[in-house]
Amino acid sequence: MTSAAAGPGATASTGRRPRRRRRPERPVNEPIVRLWPGPDPTPLGDEALIEAYAPHQPAELRVNFVTSLDGAVAIDGLSAGLSGPADKRVFGVLRMRCDALLVGAGTVRDEGYRAVRLDARRRAWRTAQGRAPFPVLVVVSRSLALDPTSAPFAEAPVRPVVLTCANAPADRRTALARVADVIAVGEQDVDLGAGVQQLRERGLAELLSEGGPQLFGALTGADLVDELCLTVAPLLAGPGAGRITAGEPVAPQTLALRQLLAAGDLLLTRYGRSAGAAGP
Repeated sequence: MTSAAAGPGATASTGRRPRRRRRPERPVNEPIVRLWPGPDPTPLGDEALIEAYAPHQPAELRVNFVTSLDGAVAIDGLSAGLSGPADKRVFGVLRMRCDALLVGAGTVRDEGYRAVRLDARRRAWRTAQGRAPFPVLVVVSRSLALDPTSAPFAEAPVRPVVLTCANAPADRRTALARVADVIAVGEQDVDLGAGVQQLRERGLAELLSEGGPQLFGALTGADLVDELCLTVAPLLAGPGAGRITAGEPVAPQTLALRQLLAAGDLLLTRYGRSAGAAGP
């Protein structure tokens, strides 16, 4: 039983709040090297890293996540506790390469998403590739519990898209329509397959999802995941945190290892569909 003097979050044994866990600091400039295929100890520069994440097909949906060795999706509720400089480099490359960034509404709120912006160098790379300077932010939300005045919408360099369902509250849809293109796909739930098709019809071929776990689970259930870029952080998070996927059970799907990079003890993996196993 907790002491009467104990404040919120206090433990029964001490009456004090548990201390926030500190994670080990990682070297700021730790080089990324290739382990497979073709092991090479030469550090990957920016151009080599961009090439390492070239898509296998003209239109793919990638999912990018970071996890601990024991499968945690977050430390103290945020994925930033698992990330590091090398993971952030890959994170930046994947954002730079995508046409649209697909994110669940809960992740936008919980991770404090800002407007999706790129620096001048990355914008120049996209322009040289014949792409728009910025990727489009696509938020998936059944209830439309989103603040249209928040940074991802109000400060967006390009008009965002919101995928929702026909049953979403009309007043919220009207409010969001002032700052985003709101598209209803599905009646009671968001039909992700139809939503992806709508995005492709807008010319958004290369899609990147940064989660969260519920969206990843739904994308897996709809057989829409072509590739998973998974960073494995060299730490044990312990009990409490959820996994990188959540939701209703689905049939297991086998992916093939495409690439394995490393930055010290941190692993940067890339798994994708086997040849001939294209999704819908």
